[in-house]
Amino acid sequence: MKKRNVGMGLALVLAAGTLLGACGKSDESTAKGADSKNNFSVAMVTDIGGVDDKSFNQSSWEGLENFGNENGLQKGKDGYDYLQSNSDADYTTNLNRLVREGFDLVYAIGFLMPAAVEEIANQQKDAKFAIVDAEVKLPNVASILFKEQEAGFLAGIAAAKTTKSNHIGFIGGMEIPVVERFELGFIAGVKAAKPEVKVDVQYAGAFDKAEVGQAIASKMYSSGADVLFHASGATGVGIFKEANDRKTNDPDKDFWVIGVDRDQADMGPDVVLTSALKRVDVAVKNLATKTKEGNFPGGEVALFGLAEDGVGLAAINANAANKAEIDASVNEWVEKIKSGTVKVPETREELNTFNPQ
Repeated sequence: MKKRNVGMGLALVLAAGTLLGACGKSDESTAKGADSKNNFSVAMVTDIGGVDDKSFNQSSWEGLENFGNENGLQKGKDGYDYLQSNSDADYTTNLNRLVREGFDLVYAIGFLMPAAVEEIANQQKDAKFAIVDAEVKLPNVASILFKEQEAGFLAGIAAAKTTKSNHIGFIGGMEIPVVERFELGFIAGVKAAKPEVKVDVQYAGAFDKAEVGQAIASKMYSSGADVLFHASGATGVGIFKEANDRKTNDPDKDFWVIGVDRDQADMGPDVVLTSALKRVDVAVKNLATKTKEGNFPGGEVALFGLAEDGVGLAAINANAANKAEIDASVNEWVEKIKSGTVKVPETREELNTFNPQ
């Protein structure tokens, strides 16, 4: 009887030991799993216009999607995500929400957000932020800027080489430095390629007013312009609509549009001449990768131009009458800009004294 009791006692002790050992291994395994788990997360706050604006916000989101896919992340709280801003009042709220949700890196997309970023970054000093198209001088904020004037210049070369009426137009969203650099570079490019060309310039006053963009485009086309370059975010959707509608009604006439930020060829194969590329997607992805690897460039400014492959020009439409001539001219100017032989103006003062020769 005693032997049986002793045997049962030993069995219970061994069982308990086994359970404790299993728990210990489980805890240890869980801890190791937590340490080795790839739990880096990144999110962005869009500017007004929405994540599907076919332009700036969309390009930024595509960069985050590419980063997430390459790193096995899922869309959502523990991977990559975005919050949409419907007005400037949403900026601080959205930034703060993403920090509180635990994202390791939070992007502010757009020139209009520096005040909001500065406010939240000062409140959340342990959080990491990045802002696109503006500079915030804080140690926990990385800033990304572009030489939009260089992409605009190439768009001007293409427009000047394409126009048959010697009359083209530029449609901007809001009169802010980022958009004005596109405008100034565009005018400089036209001046370099064909100085007699007339350039109409008009701003819509918003990045999310497609109906305003369409109305401006209609007026410019009716006045004789045959190539329009837009830097207006979702407002540009209306410009493409006007061009497509007119082309449908008059197939033998040119109603070209030059897109912006991303390759906007999908907005109309018969009307999109090319696009002034601003590789926000590449910049966003690169900075996220650096941060994930422990190399967050807080307090620094990354400037992307032609030399850094941060801006450029999309392929010229195959239906352009003199595509080969345009390609050759664009390539020639790309080399001049990259080598430093030509400095594209980024202010009105520089444009007034610009001599392309």
